[in-house]
Amino acid sequence: MQVTVLASGSKGNSVYIELDGVRLLIDAGISAARITKALRANEIDPQTIDAILLTHEHIDHVRGLKTLSKQYHLPILATRGTLAGIDGGAAFAEDMHCISGDFCVGDVTIHPFPISHDAADPCGFRVEGSCCCTLATDLGVVTDSVQEAMEGADVLVFEANHDTDLLRKGKYPWPLKRRILSNRGHLANAEAGWALTRMKKIPHKVFLAHLSEENNGPDLAFNTIKDILTTRGMTIDIESCLPEGGAKVKL
Repeated sequence: MQVTVLASGSKGNSVYIELDGVRLLIDAGISAARITKALRANEIDPQTIDAILLTHEHIDHVRGLKTLSKQYHLPILATRGTLAGIDGGAAFAEDMHCISGDFCVGDVTIHPFPISHDAADPCGFRVEGSCCCTLATDLGVVTDSVQEAMEGADVLVFEANHDTDLLRKGKYPWPLKRRILSNRGHLANAEAGWALTRMKKIPHKVFLAHLSEENNGPDLAFNTIKDILTTRGMTIDIESCLPEGGAKVKL
């Protein structure tokens, strides 16, 4: 299994997963040109992608979707609400496929699970085959279904969006702060850390994703979560993702 974070953060998100001969792109939130360049930098031909999976319809997850899908004739898989919410989606509706439960791409089983976020019908994905990768970002709270989807993952791409004190004291207007802090907003570093302490099986790798550039930082997220894990005597290989991507692991 290979997991490569192509971009992560409020300006755009995209993750490449290769498992058992299946090549998946989760979200296309940066330009098609940037995605193509990042894939080729990792010796991946964009035309060999089997499908694009979408977590939700916000622009930082679909910015390059139309061009990428059309350029390489890639199928788009998402929930009904996400598909309906994509601006201009009618122009490439023939490439869209609605998902409502577990499905397979080749020999890989994909389990979409609900997440709490202010989008139409958002979800995370658990991708299973000979190994397992779970992606859970853009969520305001770790529900039982999210915790269950995290359990047993070899690689976890997990949101650590903000430091609560920085957010509260920062320059964002209060309505935006309230949205981020809500159960339909984004996960704080500490919340992510405590969720990791509840895992029974330690993942091989955890990528801390969707870090706020205004109210967080790679070192702050890493150290906050590492300190929480230490209080439980846990050691996990964690790595903060940068906006421009570059984080990757191969099992």
